[in-house]
Amino acid sequence: MPLLAGTIRLRTTRAAGALLTGLAFASACAPLPGARTGADQDWRVTGGEPGNSRYSPLDQIHRGNVQQLEVAWVYHTGDGPRGQIQATPVVVDGILYSTSSSLKLFALRADTGEELWKFDPVQDGAMPSGVNRGVVYWENGAERRIFYTVGRRLYALDPGTGTPIRSFGQGGWADLAAGLGRESSSQLVATSPGVIYGDLLIQGSRVSEGDGALPGFIRAYDVRTGALRWVFHTIPQPGEFGYETWPPDAYRRMGGANSWAGMAVDTRRGIVFIPTGSASPDFWGGGRIGANLFANTLLALDAATGRRIWHYQTVHHDIWDRDLPAAPNLITVRRGGRTIDAVAQITKSGFVFVFDRETGEPLFPIEERPVPTNALAGEQPWPTQPFPTLPAPFARQTFTEADITDLSPEAHAAVLARFRTLRQPAVLYAPLSREGSIVFPGFDGGGEWGGAAADARHGVLYVNGSDVPWIGTLVPTPAPTSAAPRKGAEVYAASCASCHGPERRGDGDRNPSLLGVGSRLSAAQIRQVIDQGRGFMPSFRTLPEAEKSAVVAHLLEQQEPPAPAAARAGQPAGGGEVSPYQLRSYERWRDPAGYPAAKPPWGTLNAIDLNTGEYLWKIPLGEHAALRERGMPTTGTEQYGGPIVTAGGLLFIAATMDEKIRALDKRTGEILWEGQLPAAGYATPATYSVNGRQYVVVAAGGGKLGTKSSDSYVAFALPRR
Repeated sequence: MPLLAGTIRLRTTRAAGALLTGLAFASACAPLPGARTGADQDWRVTGGEPGNSRYSPLDQIHRGNVQQLEVAWVYHTGDGPRGQIQATPVVVDGILYSTSSSLKLFALRADTGEELWKFDPVQDGAMPSGVNRGVVYWENGAERRIFYTVGRRLYALDPGTGTPIRSFGQGGWADLAAGLGRESSSQLVATSPGVIYGDLLIQGSRVSEGDGALPGFIRAYDVRTGALRWVFHTIPQPGEFGYETWPPDAYRRMGGANSWAGMAVDTRRGIVFIPTGSASPDFWGGGRIGANLFANTLLALDAATGRRIWHYQTVHHDIWDRDLPAAPNLITVRRGGRTIDAVAQITKSGFVFVFDRETGEPLFPIEERPVPTNALAGEQPWPTQPFPTLPAPFARQTFTEADITDLSPEAHAAVLARFRTLRQPAVLYAPLSREGSIVFPGFDGGGEWGGAAADARHGVLYVNGSDVPWIGTLVPTPAPTSAAPRKGAEVYAASCASCHGPERRGDGDRNPSLLGVGSRLSAAQIRQVIDQGRGFMPSFRTLPEAEKSAVVAHLLEQQEPPAPAAARAGQPAGGGEVSPYQLRSYERWRDPAGYPAAKPPWGTLNAIDLNTGEYLWKIPLGEHAALRERGMPTTGTEQYGGPIVTAGGLLFIAATMDEKIRALDKRTGEILWEGQLPAAGYATPATYSVNGRQYVVVAAGGGKLGTKSSDSYVAFALPRR
């Protein structure tokens, strides 16, 4: 079926110059060519190796001694208790590289946490925005570089000094807008690191999720010069495969279909596997009728050229923000006495799709099933969606009255009353509505950017997920008025209060407090956020200019400027298409005490045998102290960050709200050790060894889900003998 998969025969030979030098693990997790082996082991890629297995061959820490782990060092980035740190460090030759909540890049001695250097992008003229989930290391002989992104800048730095390599791009950085073919002030950043193939850095991006978004084309940059080497159009242009799945002019005006979650590379075959997100705007598809390839698609591209080899679209015409949320995992499975090199992709809905790496053939049957289509006028939902028959979903996908929380009679009654006001049935892929629709798992999954870990030797995938319901409500987009511009307080009440609250206090997660925002951002920076969007906030570029100025003054508690006569016409700034509906807010559905509206568990960790598609074990992960004190069994918590797996028979994962990192027996899911962190570790750990000692390190930045922030990285190791 052309909407689902397309195949091009893969070349069996590659130019010698396209082979990766000194960087790649083989597909079966062999040691790095040229890296130190034996006692010392690096973590050179955020996913452990180019295939994103998040597997380490280290076994010094194992099931028998993990209870002895102790804090080896703690590093404070200097940003103080603010923001979030979501990065997984890379470790090369005993040096650890990672980022802070304000996107400073630093290098540490990986055995002691001693700072060697720090790069501040603000001092280089960049404007940090959003979060960073890691950096990219490249070397070829004596040449070495660290790549990471800040705002629209893709930096190349000297790993020895932390200074920009001025021969790269525009004096040390390349423009993330290169190759997009459009000029726009709309949001453009990169939250996840790119991947290396030979002398190419293949990079994704994050773009606005609202009207006026830029397209999320995949680009490959020359690692030495910063020049653009190839571009893959995720919104196809005339004559390209998939063009007919969009309106004819979509490539000129639609955005999104971007890869923000990271990628994986099969370096032996020369294939890069790229997951993409939804088209913009997220929740209204009336302006992009069709299946919308290559949004919500796992792409297999020729890493040297960007040529499409095969693809699979996991959601057609997405109107639920069902981005593919994590980099895929390369894994080897066994079927009927033979081995198959596979690629596994988790989703926000809790599915695991598994394909043959070379052909894109599903390893378990996938059924196209009818889904609800009762949408608002002007929308045309796709009538079917793909459902893998195996493995079973690792998150719940329907919400009935039987799923309502029973923590207390008061909680049950409050949730039940709201439940009866919402559109039914609450099933996967039901279109959002004006009265409110239950989204389960929520907009943040199911699976999220922490991703899964793969034990390639045994064909087992380990994935954590959240089981938290959200509510999606569509409201009409306010029409421009010819009356006088509104005052700042009116603009805030209409456009901002639903997320940040009427008192500007935020919710401690997606929507930060705006109290005292003038101490953090200038008027110009606030205006830029209004125009471009930031994080989960969409762009409000269509507001009249006078109203933008008024709301900035309101936020800064300053006198509002008089509206110029021209502004009184109330024409929106920026032009462009405006959707008739928009999401009222990102609303986690909670009971009056702040706990999820569903019965526990609210977060799980799962072991799935991909040789058979069956679960080996499933446990709730994380706990709420107040509920534990009431004698409740472990409930699990909502999670961000993922697991790693080691040859010592262990899984390491932080991710939970309770500020702990845990080690589990990978065979059974038994928790063998817990370590206390200064704040929640909403990041994926890394493990490495220096001078014969194995370390496990995690960023403990907190800052999501109402939990406190920290500027800490914490490393654990066994006591020195």
